[in-house]
Amino acid sequence: MMSEHVQDKLYDEVLEVLDKLRPFLQRDGGDVELVDVEDGIVKLRLMGACGSCPSSTITLKAGIERALFEEVDGVQEVVQVF
Repeated sequence: MMSEHVQDKLYDEVLEVLDKLRPFLQRDGGDVELVDVEDGIVKLRLMGACGSCPSSTITLKAGIERALFEEVDGVQEVVQVF
């Protein structure tokens, strides 16, 4: 179990990376919302065009998850919530 401080820091760092990725998602008519970060698991909601796009899983895993793994220590997994 992570301390609250580590949890908050992780949340902020994830948010920072998402803000960098957001323009690319918005360009395609979508967006992403950070729902929660719990014990290294990042819960995201894909919105707009991204929510219904058949490639959303690829976007989530290959794009967003990879960026988070590279830039944020402590991220274990990225999951999509609806």
